[in-house]
Amino acid sequence: MPKAYSQDLRERVIGAVEVDGMSRRAAARRFGVSEASAIKWVQRYRRTGAFGPVSTGGHRPSKLAPERAWLMAMIEDQPDITLEALSERLAVERGVGADTSMLSRYFRREGISFKKRRSARRNRTART
Repeated sequence: MPKAYSQDLRERVIGAVEVDGMSRRAAARRFGVSEASAIKWVQRYRRTGAFGPVSTGGHRPSKLAPERAWLMAMIEDQPDITLEALSERLAVERGVGADTSMLSRYFRREGISFKKRRSARRNRTART
């Protein structure tokens, strides 16, 4: 993953635009950065007053964690509910948007499995 440009370089590009009146594209050429970077840096500086890079990555808490009790109650009430149906009910009843893949990852992380039990009847093969 590429590293962020130095703080000094950002300040020089923004200073060239704000103090010296240079265009963003001209400042980008002068300091050897892409035009898009210079434009974004100046936009961010004008919007927030910040020179530094925007933080990236990090941990995002699960938006399904607060709904754990409701999800467990739904599964206990309807053990054969599909992830699609659960996703729709979650959106309608709780106002939480979660697609089937998000639900699947959440249940896997929680150690909850929807596999059929061995005691369940197997499908019979068609006999000719």
